[in-house]
Amino acid sequence: MNLAAVLHPPLPLAHALPVPVTLEAFLESVQRRAYRVAELGLGNREDALDAVQDAMLRLHQHYRLHPADEWPPLFWGILRRRITDLQRRRKVRRIVVGWIGSAGAEDDVPAWEPADPGPDPLRALASRKACADLGRALRALPRRQREAFLLRVLEGLDVAATARAMGCSDGSVKTHLSRAMEALRRHLEDWQ
Repeated sequence: MNLAAVLHPPLPLAHALPVPVTLEAFLESVQRRAYRVAELGLGNREDALDAVQDAMLRLHQHYRLHPADEWPPLFWGILRRRITDLQRRRKVRRIVVGWIGSAGAEDDVPAWEPADPGPDPLRALASRKACADLGRALRALPRRQREAFLLRVLEGLDVAATARAMGCSDGSVKTHLSRAMEALRRHLEDWQ
């Protein structure tokens, strides 16, 4: 008798998880596992629920007519990309939110408090000044440049989605963002 065969017997096909016949049954069978995966990746219950729901909706919208055996890899790929997108967006928001500050914000530019850097008062003062300067620089930008910067950098939208949101072409988005970045670099030259 082979020792490997005893220690690692082949799994009978009956133990393999069958793919449900309907998309609803498939989604019901993966919802708890998907939630656990999303919660581990995001560390936040609400974001995890949103990610799973979004993945399920995208699978239903785009792949419901595909064969049932294709649903698992499609679903997990969609969920993985959604988790990655949320992680990236969260990281960008932490960076930008720390820069913007709340000094005299206009209605169309959100006002956030910078993260508390710790017990060092001089560092806290410098951070507040940097945030106030960035907030002033953003408010000084023309509206279209500010929109392009906030949608691309803060919201993490791609060029095409930003163009749709702004009602302009992809090239216009790139131009507005480039000009916004250059103006912010000039305005915030002292903080480099």
